[in-house]
Amino acid sequence: AVLMLKSSFNKEIKAMGQCIRFSWPSGKADAILADTPTAVALLNALPIESDANIWGKEVYFDAGFAAAAEPDAREVVNSGDVCYWVQGQCLALLYGPTPASREGECRLISKANVIGKMKGNPHVLETVCNGDSILVEVVE
Repeated sequence: AVLMLKSSFNKEIKAMGQCIRFSWPSGKADAILADTPTAVALLNALPIESDANIWGKEVYFDAGFAAAAEPDAREVVNSGDVCYWVQGQCLALLYGPTPASREGECRLISKANVIGKMKGNPHVLETVCNGDSILVEVVE
C-alpha cells in the first residue's frame, strides 16, 4: 500500500521513491524515501531548515514535526539510512559509529524510524559542521 496525504494543492503525496536533498554550506546529499507514515509526514513538512548537531558519525537536526515510533523502529541502523529519531523529534543521518555504538555499528541513543536511504557515499556527511544550516527539500 502506498501511503498518501493531500497537500495544500489537493495533490496526493506519495513517499515511496521520492527523492529529497539535504544541503549544507559545504555539500549536499540526496536520499530516496521509503513507504512509511513518517516519510509522508516529512514530505508534508518540507522544505525545512535547521541547525546541525554532530554526535560521533551522526548528523541530527530538528525535523519540524512530531511522529510516533513505527512498529519497526530501532536503535541500530545501516550507514546511510535516513532516520527520524522519535524521542528528539529530529532527522538523523548516520554514516558510522556514535558514542553509543558497539563494535562499529551505527547506533542511535534511542529508537528511530528508518524513512529512507541516502544515495551515494554517506561519508559526504563528514563535511557537515556543528551549527551548519541544513536545508531539506524535495528534488523534482
